[in-house]
Amino acid sequence: MNLVYEALAHPTRRQIIALLRQGDRPAGEIATHFDIAKPTLSGHLRVLREAGLVIGERHGTSIVYSLQLSLLEESLAALLDLFKIDSAKPPEPDRS
Repeated sequence: MNLVYEALAHPTRRQIIALLRQGDRPAGEIATHFDIAKPTLSGHLRVLREAGLVIGERHGTSIVYSLQLSLLEESLAALLDLFKIDSAKPPEPDRS
């Protein structure tokens, strides 16, 4: 689980996740959304892959990335549980 949180700690990787929430994308298309060198972007995608948050499938000469929503949801649920946050229950009113 630590790999997931480390992967999500960087703003560029969070932006990649947000982009992939809209659908699968080839690496070249992902690169057009960022003003960083391609090797730097490849490093971010590698971190996301190693954490299990995305998968990359080769399609011809390009790699198409997909978001692994189940792992992302599981990680977020674990984080909410860690802080004892119940997203289903509204907070109790302050009676002071």
